[in-house]
Amino acid sequence: MNYILFDGPSREALLPFTFTRPVAEIRIGILTIREKWEKHLGYTISTVTEDYLEEKYPMVELEINIMINASYLPTPSLVKMIEHLSPQQAIFDGEEPVAFYTKEDQEVDFDSYEIFPLDTEDGLTVKQTWDIFAKNEAAIRQDFALLTDGRESQQIPQSNQVLGRENIFVEEGAKLEFAILNASKGPIYIGKDAEIMEGSMIRGPFALCEHATVKMGAKIYTGTTVGPHSKVGGEVSNSVVFGYSNKGHDGFLGNSVLGEWCNLGADSNNSNLKNNYASVRLWSYETEGFAKTGLQFCGLMMGDHSKCGINTMFNTGTVVGVSANIFGGGFPRNFIPSFSWGGSSGFVTFLTKKAFEVAKVVMARRTLEFTEQDQKILKHVFELTKKWRGNA
Repeated sequence: MNYILFDGPSREALLPFTFTRPVAEIRIGILTIREKWEKHLGYTISTVTEDYLEEKYPMVELEINIMINASYLPTPSLVKMIEHLSPQQAIFDGEEPVAFYTKEDQEVDFDSYEIFPLDTEDGLTVKQTWDIFAKNEAAIRQDFALLTDGRESQQIPQSNQVLGRENIFVEEGAKLEFAILNASKGPIYIGKDAEIMEGSMIRGPFALCEHATVKMGAKIYTGTTVGPHSKVGGEVSNSVVFGYSNKGHDGFLGNSVLGEWCNLGADSNNSNLKNNYASVRLWSYETEGFAKTGLQFCGLMMGDHSKCGINTMFNTGTVVGVSANIFGGGFPRNFIPSFSWGGSSGFVTFLTKKAFEVAKVVMARRTLEFTEQDQKILKHVFELTKKWRGNA
């Protein structure tokens, strides 16, 4: 069987992260959504997404396919339902398709399908940007059980102070010395060739992905994921870093999501709670206004390739687009469009030529190439986001 993950109706609500990736490539818990489905189903899975992303994320379509809505994370019951789908059958969550059986070049008409309702009680969905951090603790627990089932952890060096040792899993090549690991309330996963430096204090659930680093003296709270090849220091709480991004110094990051290739300058901080304790409103690309999150705690949403200088201060519920460069004193506005350059005193356009020069240098430091595909995607995002820069 050929499985394909599709973006679904939540793609726009997941901007700015889906400007540069399909929904399936969002990281929540330890794995990306696509990696979760591949582990559960035992197949390599492709995606169907926006036209401008298809060259980098091509769809593989065969004669018979099962389409899966990428906003839905796999559970044993949902996986079982999908594996038993037959022609002209689909799974729906209310009015939203979750999965359906289709043949190549078939025009899908759900009126002719047999519909099975989804029981969502034990499932997680990613339909808003804040779901990524708000549901990350639960996703870490699920991924930890999936990845460690029947496997034996590497030894935890004696120099570390440990609570809940049975809830800690250390992959091959990981380094950790003189750290405090508290897994009594939730699991701690330390990925292949990752490093936790001396003096770090970590409370699970927590995930440190492969080749990622927790720097000396860091304070990491429950519900945090540090994606592959990322570095974090200072204080981090209930936040998700997708990969290849750095918050390497002191400063606070809470209830936040960073895309790939982001960098937070030393002593940068974000607010995750309003002074009046009111529910946080967050910029919505769908409505082009500020939407209610229903959350009392909500911090920074930063798209790929965006960066900020030292001592940057982000207000509660700030959304930063793709390839923005923020610096200077004071609080910048709480919606910063893609390809913006500036700070609290105002923004100008960060031209693609300059943005691409930075991206090439940053990626080369990790021995990766800023490809022509990457350039095409960012050029398209630049054009898509022009209207918001006009209001910056």
